[in-house]
Amino acid sequence: MRILILNGPNLNLLGRRRPDIYGTETLDGIMDELTEYLGALGCEAECFQSNHEGAIVDRIQQALGGADGIIINPGAYTHYSYAIRDAIEAVGLPAVEVHLSDIHAREPFRAVSVIEPVCIAQVSALGKRSYFVGADILLKRLKGSGE
Repeated sequence: MRILILNGPNLNLLGRRRPDIYGTETLDGIMDELTEYLGALGCEAECFQSNHEGAIVDRIQQALGGADGIIINPGAYTHYSYAIRDAIEAVGLPAVEVHLSDIHAREPFRAVSVIEPVCIAQVSALGKRSYFVGADILLKRLKGSGE
């Protein structure tokens, strides 16, 4: 099974940006752990981060035929990127939206996700564990044993 892990804008600054909210671990460190975790479950993972909306849309479209599912932390694009939302919907791959922080307990604009309606689940507020819980949900769906 092939899993595409997408990370949006400013996530490349993890470990330095707002450690009180996002923690002190780097994106590379989290992705290394997640890739190892998925590998132990028999999955191949590809990680991609971009600060550019179009690059994320392009990568989602390229996943068609090359990935079985998507884990996405859209960052700030969560709240307004209909382009990313439409790309996820168009490729039809199961996707899980993840967030390190509790987007529902922060600024009011962060509580709204335009991405969530085209995903099978949204996981937030667990720090880096959000990625791992999201991976478990996605794999359960891909294996046909759950929502």
